[in-house]
Amino acid sequence: MRSEVPAPSVDGVVTSADILATAHSIARQQEPSGAIPWFAPLDGVPGHVDAWNHVEAAMALTVAGLGDRARRAYAWLASVQRPDGSWPAKWVLGKVTEPGGESNHAAYVAVGVWHELVVTGDEAFAREMWPVVRRAIEFTLGLRTRRGEIMWIRHEDGSVADEALLTGCSSVYQSLRCAVALAERLGEPQPEWELAADQLGHVVAAHPEAFADKSRWSMDWYYPVLAGPVRGEDAAARIASRWDTFVAEGLGCRCVSDQPWVTAAESCELVMALDAAGDRDRALELFATIQHLRHEDGSYWTGWQFENRRHFPGDRSTYTAAAVILAADVLADASPGARLFKEIAGRPLGPSAASDPAACGCPPDVPRQLANPVRTRR
Repeated sequence: MRSEVPAPSVDGVVTSADILATAHSIARQQEPSGAIPWFAPLDGVPGHVDAWNHVEAAMALTVAGLGDRARRAYAWLASVQRPDGSWPAKWVLGKVTEPGGESNHAAYVAVGVWHELVVTGDEAFAREMWPVVRRAIEFTLGLRTRRGEIMWIRHEDGSVADEALLTGCSSVYQSLRCAVALAERLGEPQPEWELAADQLGHVVAAHPEAFADKSRWSMDWYYPVLAGPVRGEDAAARIASRWDTFVAEGLGCRCVSDQPWVTAAESCELVMALDAAGDRDRALELFATIQHLRHEDGSYWTGWQFENRRHFPGDRSTYTAAAVILAADVLADASPGARLFKEIAGRPLGPSAASDPAACGCPPDVPRQLANPVRTRR
């Protein structure tokens, strides 16, 4: 295993030493178990852990060269996976506080394991984690509707939420693509997963009626671009449609449209979405802009309330630091995982034709012109 990789740098914005300091700000908050909370106890209030943000933080640790810390994070995640393949929505100080299993939380382990394999080349690790990924993906697909979207949570009593979330399903799309690539790499191809990814990507791009209205949140605006279902002219049009709503000039990207609050994590995810859409100049500009939230110890404030002129909500979160590191890696094209939002296993992310047009009421004769090439086993 190659446990040490140089931390990325972005010319004129952050150095490799800066990014390494940011990674250490994550490592300092990692719990002895290996779990990575949103933040260490702050004014007596502990941060919670969830599987999605935990994996994102592990990916950032790997990118910055703290491979041993990342492996501790993955080992903990594997140790607390439930028999059905899910994880609780939240833990606080090792205790489950929200037991329901969220679909995008479960699926994201596939992105983390694929990223770890691509960056380190450690196939033994991937094989060790394969049963974890497989169970997680099967849990996620167990929340799939006939049309193809994924409901967002299975509650503790076994009941399923009655709505799907656009951001969550966009993330699941990328997770499925990574899971398919991992399965093929390990000699256990999963064609049904690929068909599910095709259908989900189509639904994300073409069926807004499938999702709960969360348009107040910036993530619902950029995530279909970031995770891959929307590309090309459609991506440019989507970004342009709400740029003035969500981007505060000289400050960053808002978390929600109706509050004067910019956040570094959303800003850095938008950076990666812009880069994936080919808008590199604005990606670099936005990444430079958000550096006003950098703390002297390398961590990043979660957000800035620009009417009250104070940091809000007042923490320096691990997921924010992780987003900064991953965005720096993308902009620098530094690690082998830097292209994760553009291509997976050499296949570009992009629009998907419906694998089951009848399920979503689309014409059956729509040509399959995919950014992800159709393979012969179909």
